[in-house]
Amino acid sequence: MNKPKIFIACDTNKTKEVINIISKTKTSKLNIGYKFGLEFFYSKGGREFISKLKGKNIFLDTKISDISNTSAAAIKSLKDLKNINYITVHANAGEETLNAVVKMANKTNKKLRILAVTVLTSISNSSLRKIGHTKSIKELVKKQALLAKACKCHGIICAGSDLKFVKKLFNKEIITPGIRFKGENVGDQKRVMTPKDAFLNGATSIVMGRSIIKGNIKNNIKKLVRSLN
Repeated sequence: MNKPKIFIACDTNKTKEVINIISKTKTSKLNIGYKFGLEFFYSKGGREFISKLKGKNIFLDTKISDISNTSAAAIKSLKDLKNINYITVHANAGEETLNAVVKMANKTNKKLRILAVTVLTSISNSSLRKIGHTKSIKELVKKQALLAKACKCHGIICAGSDLKFVKKLFNKEIITPGIRFKGENVGDQKRVMTPKDAFLNGATSIVMGRSIIKGNIKNNIKKLVRSLN
């Protein structure tokens, strides 16, 4: 049986904290990878630190969202980081950008998998209306999932609440953030789900940050393992 695939969000700008996170999240019961967002990637020494990580499943969460030429150039600029497995691009960037990014990844680093980000887990239907969208989250995510499929993205990022209908439209990797333990404070998230429910609803992997890296990391990992049984 395959081990549950978990990406630990290294939400910090401090290298020492990342080293601690990696050290304390080691377990034989889960397939652990590490997600690095803009906070760490932009920090002093962050890119260099990531480049030196060996034998890790690495998810670079830069959420690229620009015109096609600029986005493709951003992917090309990472060609020296051969150890990166995933990178995110906003589906809202459009068809031209998604196609350009996938094409550049295939050209410069065939190991790199492009993940299309759908509606963020911190956004609600009321939030969408305030920025001018007339479609509901469900309608918009469906469009984004189909676009990601048409552009041959390797995977998508979607909230747990969207999994049931997304998995019918997109049959590649589906990574779900906004994961919280049952009864836990959801913080700035709007659309959350427990680890077990996310997998049951179709996620191929999940992302967990604060729930794991705040407090006793080793105990939090044990709690995660128990919650998945």
